[in-house]
Formats: sequence, C-alpha cells, structure tokens
Amino acid sequence: MDSTTGPTTGDVYAVGVPIILAMILFEVTYAALRQRRYYQLADVGGTVGLLAGNIIIAGTTQGLALALYFFLYQFRMINVATLVPLWAQWILAFVMIDLVYYWYHRCSHQVRFLWAVHMSHHCSQHMNFTVAFRQAWLGSVSKIPFYTSLPLIGLDPSITAVAGVIATLWGVIGHTQIIPRLDPLTEFVFNTPSSHRVHHGTNPEYLDRNYGNLFMIWDRMFGTYAKENAPITYGLINNLETNNPVSITMHVWRDIARDIRTSTTVREKLRAVFGPPGGLRLNVGDTTNESTG
Repeated sequence: MDSTTGPTTGDVYAVGVPIILAMILFEVTYAALRQRRYYQLADVGGTVGLLAGNIIIAGTTQGLALALYFFLYQFRMINVATLVPLWAQWILAFVMIDLVYYWYHRCSHQVRFLWAVHMSHHCSQHMNFTVAFRQAWLGSVSKIPFYTSLPLIGLDPSITAVAGVIATLWGVIGHTQIIPRLDPLTEFVFNTPSSHRVHHGTNPEYLDRNYGNLFMIWDRMFGTYAKENAPITYGLINNLETNNPVSITMHVWRDIARDIRTSTTVREKLRAVFGPPGGLRLNVGDTTNESTG
C-alpha cells in the first residue's frame, strides 16, 4: 500500500495484538481476584480450535478476496478519491464498513446457511475478551459477497483493508463484563461492551439485537437496538454440549443436510438452506439449538 494513505495492516496488528493480550491478562487477573467465573478452560480451548481454523482459511482466501476488491474497484460508480480529502476517505471507510457489517451480521442471524457459519461465535456460555476470537472457520468467506459493494461504490481497497482490521480489533473490546455501561452519548453512538453483551444474550428481549460492530447508529436507525437492563444469560437458546471445534462448526450444516434430504418439495429444500435458523422443524414459537443467541 502507498505510504501516503496511512498505516498498513501489519502496523495495525503490531500495535493492536499486544494491547489485546494485555487486556486478556488483565481480565483473567481481575476475574481471579474477584472470584468471577468469566473463564472456563474447555470453553477457551474450543475458542482456540475455532480461531485456528479461521486463521488457516482466512490466510488462504484473504489475498484472493483483496484481489477481487481491487478488480471490482476498476468498475467503481464514484471516484471517491477525487471528491474528498484522504482523511475523509478514512472516515467514510469506517462508516461504510460498519454499515455493510451491520447487514451482513443481521443476515447471519436470519438466514440459515449464514447462521450455520456464524453460530460458532455465539455458542460460548461465557463473556470475556477471548470470546471475540471464537470465529467461524468460513467467516472470512461468507463476508465476501457483502463487502464487494465497497469497491463498487468507490472506496479504495487499500484503505478499507486497513480500516477493516482496525474495526475488527475494536470489536474485541465489546466482549467483556468488566466494563460497565458508559455515558449516554458514547452508548448512543458506539457499540460498547454494554451493547454487545446484549447481542450475546439469550434473554427474549435481547434476541437478535445490536448488530453493529463499531457504531450503534444502524441498530437505532433500523429498529434492532436494545438497552442492557436485566442480567444477561449468554450462549444459545438451547446450548451445545460440546467445545469440540469440528462439532461446533458442523452442527447446523448437519441439520441443513438432514432437512434437504428429508424435504419433499423444492420449496422445502430452499427453505432448509435460505430460511430462518431452525429449518423445517421451526414453527411459530418453536426454538431449537440452532436458534440465535
């Protein structure tokens, strides 16, 4: 990347990773001193397995994804770089990345095959900084169709690649119980730990809420915001009894395969893949361990 555009992804990781490791160490120490059960060894082990698979797949696909974004950038509808200064391009990148992420994340809770990917992130019954790294193996692949919109509208992939990493690292901060609800303005604008705790809750009033990663303005705008009030129960509606990363990754896909195999019409087969989580067994008021958390 041209040095005039700002930091590289390597620069961001060099600064961000030590900070995140220090945050985890502090949280572990805090939990031990306060005798809070924020961590459970098997749960962390499952997170490590999921993260390892995610890194392997992301490492083999991100280069191809970035090449695709640069290819699509040739066909941009607007040449943003000629219309606004560099600093404004960075701000616009953060805003648009988060808007696209909001819709990707919302679809991941409402479309079954995307939930099959995303469910891995929600199956932990704990809330701590390491849960942020409980990433689905196919997560980096499932995002690509959504993020192809950014180069097409004229955002330079050199900027969005770095801004995307920064936004991802910001998302780690939301996965903790040690930071209380913040001042009203911060809570209104940003995705704070309080807002993201709600997103991981299985309380009925918290289900499928607070999808933003950096901002909460989209959730407020599109009616999916919920304020943290009652104590939160984390995980899925019906939790998985495993921390095996392979079992977690394949859980919903096995249900999808079963429903495709047993369905009798094309409409049922399509619903098994593109319908809501729960598939063909889901009726009004019914919940399964596929259901979102």
